[in-house]
Amino acid sequence: MNSREPEPSLNACLPKPPLGERELLTAMQAGELVALFKTLANDTRLRMLHALVRAGEMCVSEMSDLLAMKPQAISNQLTRLADRGIVGSRRNGNNIYYRIVDPCVIEILDHGLCLSEEAKARSK
Repeated sequence: MNSREPEPSLNACLPKPPLGERELLTAMQAGELVALFKTLANDTRLRMLHALVRAGEMCVSEMSDLLAMKPQAISNQLTRLADRGIVGSRRNGNNIYYRIVDPCVIEILDHGLCLSEEAKARSK
């Protein structure tokens, strides 16, 4: 990256062409989206990601306490998120701290929550 270019913010995805202007999804791209949405389609992982958005970073024991789950269960879910490149980690002594490294995930969560709330409001 050029030293004059700003660092990408964790608050926004890098600029992309509008969806309506892109080529039709290939079968492979659609499959990749399915895999991503399957990873996100889990209540525990969604709650963990929201906790990370709110806190910036957390260790397993903090997440375990917050979500009232066993540390091993939290670790298993974090591994799945890390394997998809959604979260990253750093070690500090005996603790490993996790943070969201893909800013697009934050936007997906924000838009997903908006969609859910709007759909609920329209169904009343």
